[in-house]
Amino acid sequence: MREFIYFSNKARTTGNFDTRNLMDAGRMDIACHILINAFFLSHKIRDDTKLHLVFNGAPDPPKHISIFPAGKKSSGNITISKKDVANLIKKLLFKYRPGKNTIVEPGYEIEKKSLFTLVDELINQGKEIYVLDDRGEDIRKIEFKDNPVFIIGDNDGFNTKELKKLKSLATPISVGKKVYFASQVVTIINNELDYQNI
Repeated sequence: MREFIYFSNKARTTGNFDTRNLMDAGRMDIACHILINAFFLSHKIRDDTKLHLVFNGAPDPPKHISIFPAGKKSSGNITISKKDVANLIKKLLFKYRPGKNTIVEPGYEIEKKSLFTLVDELINQGKEIYVLDDRGEDIRKIEFKDNPVFIIGDNDGFNTKELKKLKSLATPISVGKKVYFASQVVTIINNELDYQNI
């Protein structure tokens, strides 16, 4: 299984945002595109992918949303419309309950957890962790093992302190010399892993 962590220092951490104006919700539009590109193939949802959304914006950071639909047909089954994806994230944020990991329904969970707590947990599970960095190793030169995890920042990326700490915990990798949208980076990574049959 492949896992993606999308981290945003600005994304809203409660569900009281306007789905018609996602940019003003801490660029929640990027989170929606990340989710779509993480899971969707033509006429199919990937069943080998898990997405972590870590939001660090106002008013109640941090929030960790875990999404692992695994192709299940349920009332929470994600659809490709950006509006529907935004409403799904909004619903998950509204379902948060202090002091617990809330399973909204199978495959959809929310809790208060920081990026580095999540990364430490995944390292303790034996996962290979990679962080996207323009100075990192070329993704096409890496032979990935099973169950890789990729950390991707929003349009502002990570601050200097965050990136330094991440690079001490994860292998920096690059998808090339061009600057892509975060959601496009997810597609490039998925494509590379598909080629490698991971």
